[in-house]
Amino acid sequence: MVASTSDPQVNMVLENIETMVASEGGRLELVDLGDTSLHVKYLPGVNEECPECVPTRDNVEMFMTMSLKLHAPLITDVTVEEGPPNV
Repeated sequence: MVASTSDPQVNMVLENIETMVASEGGRLELVDLGDTSLHVKYLPGVNEECPECVPTRDNVEMFMTMSLKLHAPLITDVTVEEGPPNV
């Protein structure tokens, strides 16, 4: 599970996105949370039967950015770096 922050709204978004990526074997790691920025590392899962089911880094960043705009609008700068597959 992704590490918690001091902001419950950011935590909710991180937990929801983590649930989405975990369904395909992926996970998130919190790198940094600033006053207006969030940096996470995405370790994608592997689904050999349905590779297109695994969210891309761009998908994760888009979902996270949209969710934060709704639930934690002070976070305006989102960085999602991609790590090696979570196997």
